[in-house]
Amino acid sequence: MQEIKCPKCGEIFQVDESGYAAIVKQIRDREFNKELLESKTQLETEKQNAVQLAIAETQNDFKDIIAQKEAELAQLKAQKDLEISKLQAKIDSAEKERQLAVNQAVAQKENIIMEKEVQISELNGKVESSQKESQLKEQSLKEKYEEKLRAKEEEIDYYKDFKARQSTKMVGESLEQHCEIEFNKLRATGFQNAYFEKDNDARSGSKGDYIYREFTDSSNPDTEFISIMFEMKNEMDQTATKKKNEDFLKELNKDRNEKNCEYAVLVSLLEADNELYNTGIVDMSHRYPKMYVIRPQFFIPMITLLRNAAQNALSYRQELAAIRNQNIDITNFENSLNEFKEKFGRNYRIASERFQTAIEEIDKTITHLEKTKKALLSSDNNLRLANDKAEDLSIKKLTRNNPTMAAKFSELQQEQK
Repeated sequence: MQEIKCPKCGEIFQVDESGYAAIVKQIRDREFNKELLESKTQLETEKQNAVQLAIAETQNDFKDIIAQKEAELAQLKAQKDLEISKLQAKIDSAEKERQLAVNQAVAQKENIIMEKEVQISELNGKVESSQKESQLKEQSLKEKYEEKLRAKEEEIDYYKDFKARQSTKMVGESLEQHCEIEFNKLRATGFQNAYFEKDNDARSGSKGDYIYREFTDSSNPDTEFISIMFEMKNEMDQTATKKKNEDFLKELNKDRNEKNCEYAVLVSLLEADNELYNTGIVDMSHRYPKMYVIRPQFFIPMITLLRNAAQNALSYRQELAAIRNQNIDITNFENSLNEFKEKFGRNYRIASERFQTAIEEIDKTITHLEKTKKALLSSDNNLRLANDKAEDLSIKKLTRNNPTMAAKFSELQQEQK
């Protein structure tokens, strides 16, 4: 038997073992349930506090990260806008410089072209003036020659008489000697830089009579500006087979080409009654280029005419060569300008490509930051789901897959029954 004292009235009474055990069990179950309820309440409170604290800390951490990332994103956008404005300013400046350079080059080219046109017009004026002077000189010479013609007719009569007293070979040689003597009379005064000798080179099978060459510098053969192949033809009046001047033109042209002479001149006394050859210098360029037929009295004037024309042409050739060199300079300038345009275009293209690459990299960075932002938002969603799971937590779920706790709770339920 067991004695139990009532806490209210103080009365002591006895109970048997089974009653005592029931009372003890009742008290023990009540205390256990009380402690279990208190523990559960405390655990729930601690769980809620821990979850709220974790949520608050996580939100604070992510707020700082999001704020930092947003600040970095704003800074990157500002840098991007600044770089874009700088690049645009550089492009505008380069475009203005290129346009200015092109305008200057075009203006210079137009000025050069205008100067060249003025020079060409001046040269054309000089050429026309020279042609007029040459025509006047030619007219004057014709008048002089007509005056001298009458005097020369007496000489012709003399030569006819002279030929009558000579053999055929002597007649030909006398004309060559006459021309050589006439030239030598003026060699020292009018032809200091001239070469006038017999053509003794017969390697090709034929040869002319005389070759005339003149140089701007007698010591330099490369300065030759005129060359003439002369052929002298004469015959006696009593010759049975009369020959014509045209019979010798083909051979004369051949000799001229073989000896690299510019002009060919036939000094002839043939066809004495032909007025075509008796009136003056006969141009045979319709048969062979730069070929003339003259009487002996026109030998020196013919050399003078051709030499003066060659000298005038020489000055014009020199001026044209200078203009050609200037045109080459203009072409070189245009080539340099085109090269500048190509290099400038290449640099502009490279800058544009790098500018595009920078923009693409900035876009990639923005995309990466957006992905980071999405990841942070996803983390926040996961924390919300974790909180929901914590709210849904129960003793049954805690004891799932935990045999020990499941057994304890099962014993407790059985004792309560």
